[in-house]
Amino acid sequence: MNFNLTDERQMLQDSLRRYLQDSYSDAVRKSVTEGELGFSIEVWSGMAELGVVGALFNEDKGGYGGSGFDLAVVFEEFGRVGAVDPILDTGVLAGGLLATSSTKAHGELLATVIEGKEHLALAHAEPDSRYDLSRVSTTAVSYGDGYRLNGRKSVVVNAPAANWIIVSARTHGDVAEVDGISLFLVPSDAAGIESRSYTIASGGRASEIIFDGVQLPTNSLIGKQGEAWSHIEYSQARATVALCAEALGLMESIQALTADYLRTRKQFGKPIGKFQALQHRMADVLIEIEQARSAVINLAGHLDATRDERERHVSATKNLVGLVGQRVAEEGVQLHGGIGMTMEYSLGHLVRRLTMVDHRFGDTTHHLERFIALSAA
Repeated sequence: MNFNLTDERQMLQDSLRRYLQDSYSDAVRKSVTEGELGFSIEVWSGMAELGVVGALFNEDKGGYGGSGFDLAVVFEEFGRVGAVDPILDTGVLAGGLLATSSTKAHGELLATVIEGKEHLALAHAEPDSRYDLSRVSTTAVSYGDGYRLNGRKSVVVNAPAANWIIVSARTHGDVAEVDGISLFLVPSDAAGIESRSYTIASGGRASEIIFDGVQLPTNSLIGKQGEAWSHIEYSQARATVALCAEALGLMESIQALTADYLRTRKQFGKPIGKFQALQHRMADVLIEIEQARSAVINLAGHLDATRDERERHVSATKNLVGLVGQRVAEEGVQLHGGIGMTMEYSLGHLVRRLTMVDHRFGDTTHHLERFIALSAA
C-alpha cells in the first residue's frame, strides 16, 4: 500500500510546518498560555489565512479536505511544536457539529469560523459524565417560541475565547439514554450564563459553565431534536484521529530532543548515546512510535466505516496511543535526567501535553474495556 501524502496534503504539511516553526518558541508558548485567551490571535489568523481550518471541512461546507488523513496531517504538525491553539475544539468538535446543520444562518457562521473570524466551543461533558457521551443531565425544555436551558457543563475548552457555544441538552428521556439529546447554538454572552475560566494542564483555557434558565429561540436548535447523539459520537471519533495524530507529533519531537541530548551530553569522556543500553532504549521508543503511527493511519482510513467497525478502531487506537505516549514521555524524562524535570526546557511542555492526551476522550483503561465490549457485541 502507498502511504505517501498526496501533493495537496504535502503542500499543506510543508507550509504549516514552516509557519508553526516560525511562530512558536518556548517564550511565545509561555506568554500565550498565561494570557487571557490561552493562545495567540495573530498565530490563529495566520493559520486561517493558510487555509488550515478549511482543511478540516469538505467542499460542501466551504472547506477543501475533511477526511481522516487531512486531520492527521494538520494535527501532527501541531504536535511537533506543542501548539496550544484551540483548533481541535473550534474546528473539529464544535465546527464539525455545526456543519451537520443545514440552515443558512448556521452555514454562514461556519464560513466565518473557517475564515478565522469566529471561535466556537463544545459544552458536552458534565461533572458526573466522565467518558460517557450519552450521560447528559442538562435540559432544554420547550418554552413559548423556543427553549429554556438549565444545567452545568465542565471543562469547556476554548470557552473564554468562544463567541458561540454548542451545548448538548436533553429534550426528553432519562439521563443516560442515547435518544433525547439535542444540540443548541448559544451566544457566549447570553443572559443566564455563569462562567468560570481557568488554565488547563496541557495549555490553553477552559471554563466551568452554569446555564440558569437561558432563553433560546427555536432556530438555535442544530439538526433534529433528540437525535444528536450519533453526531456527537462521530465528531468525537474525528477528534480522536486529530488528538492521536497530535500525540504522534509530540512523540516525534520528544524523541528528537532526547536523541540530540544523548549525542551532546558526555559522561566518562564520551557522549552517553554511545552506551549500548541507552541505544536499546531509544530503539524501543522508535519502534513504539512507528506502531502508534500505523494505528493512527488505520483509524484515519476507517472514519467512514460502519459505526461499530469505526468505533472499534477508535478505541483500539486511543488505547495504543495512550500506552505508547506514556512510554515515550517517561523515557524522554528519564534519559534527560534532571533537565527533563524543568519547565524552562521545552521537553517539559511537550511531555505534559502528551500525558494529557490520554485523559481526553477516554483513557487507556476506558478504551480497552470499550474495545472488548464492542468486539463482543
